[in-house]
Amino acid sequence: MAKAKYPAYKPAKNTRLTPAGPLSGDGMTPVLPPEGKANLEDRAFDLIREASAFAGQVPIENQLLLSGLVRSMNCYYSNLIEGHHTHPRDIDSALHRNYAPNPEKRNLQYEAAAHIHVQTLIDERRDPAIEPASADYAIWLHREFCSLMPPDLLYVENPETGERKAVLPGVLRDGGVAVGAHIAPPAAELPAYLKRFAEAYDSTKLYRTRQVIALGAAHHRFAWIHPFYDGNGRVVRLMSHAMLLRTGLGSGMWSVARGLARTVERYKALLANADAPRYNAYDGRGMLSELALIAFCEYFLETCTDQVRFMSGLLAPKGLLARLEAWCAAEVAAKRLERGSFEVLREAWLTGPVPRASVLNIAHVKERQAREITSRLLARNVFVSETPRAPLRLHCPIDTLEAWFPGLYPPFSRMPETGAAAGSMLGML
Repeated sequence: MAKAKYPAYKPAKNTRLTPAGPLSGDGMTPVLPPEGKANLEDRAFDLIREASAFAGQVPIENQLLLSGLVRSMNCYYSNLIEGHHTHPRDIDSALHRNYAPNPEKRNLQYEAAAHIHVQTLIDERRDPAIEPASADYAIWLHREFCSLMPPDLLYVENPETGERKAVLPGVLRDGGVAVGAHIAPPAAELPAYLKRFAEAYDSTKLYRTRQVIALGAAHHRFAWIHPFYDGNGRVVRLMSHAMLLRTGLGSGMWSVARGLARTVERYKALLANADAPRYNAYDGRGMLSELALIAFCEYFLETCTDQVRFMSGLLAPKGLLARLEAWCAAEVAAKRLERGSFEVLREAWLTGPVPRASVLNIAHVKERQAREITSRLLARNVFVSETPRAPLRLHCPIDTLEAWFPGLYPPFSRMPETGAAAGSMLGML
């Protein structure tokens, strides 16, 4: 099995791609694109419209089910962007505390479980009640995530010298770093930059459209500041998720990380482009390129909208129910389920948990067959129930994902095992 890719640590030399400026955070200006950019504002309105339409598409009772699936998906794609491939089956095993004996594979399972833990806190509003685009929130994200990581993954390495630096949970870096061609601000300037970051993206000071546009700008500027030795990419994607939720556009039922991973080369190229200094007198008045920031913000909002549309199409009742019916027919033919099972599944998807006493009427069968339908559905793990008398709640085991929700992941049959090079996976998305 290929080894996991560890992040490269490059201490910054005594040069900068952008002037340091005073300790005011001026080096990352402009913090927002100027107002009146029609293309960018159109993309913001598109996202607002699509997200609002999607919000009421799924019964409240089933939103928890989908949120759990999307958290695992978000973890898979976010880690893939970072160069770590963890098979969805191994992510599912980690959530059931079933870890692989192989140390490298097990470490990636721990990493996945840590990511899902943090996003669960965000989705369930158990995160700090402060602005997500702030130093305190970023430190909380980093600490929560890294505190559950195995020690083998908590370091960065200088590829030129082999020197290792420990990554401490929730602790800002104390030295300079170079990320590709970008030289991040010196450690001494981090407090000023993070203060400017929090002021610029405080949602209480922005009207609706500007809040939406700020999602992309904050995503890039946080990555540009690069306040931690490692984990910045995962932190900023979780921060963006939290910002989307706070604006009322996001939900646990879709994830921008899937879209970023599926266009990862463009994602990384536009991030790098927005690191560039101002090109000329027509490129804004800040230290960094205004045109490149606008391009990244447009891409980020397009990606969000695309993912809302993808999930909306995937969950459209006509197509979803057709897939459930086809799956049930195959299960009945294989004698794993009883006839009438689809009708019960359909009821659960459309209305929520199904009282056991209702099964005979829903499936139009007698009491004995209703009990058999219920028993088989529970044994197949597509229903769960807290007690023998409690209602039947819909569940989606890992082996039903591709049939019920095709496209959430690349085909499992084409995936290499956990720990394989993520580059080959990104190429097949």
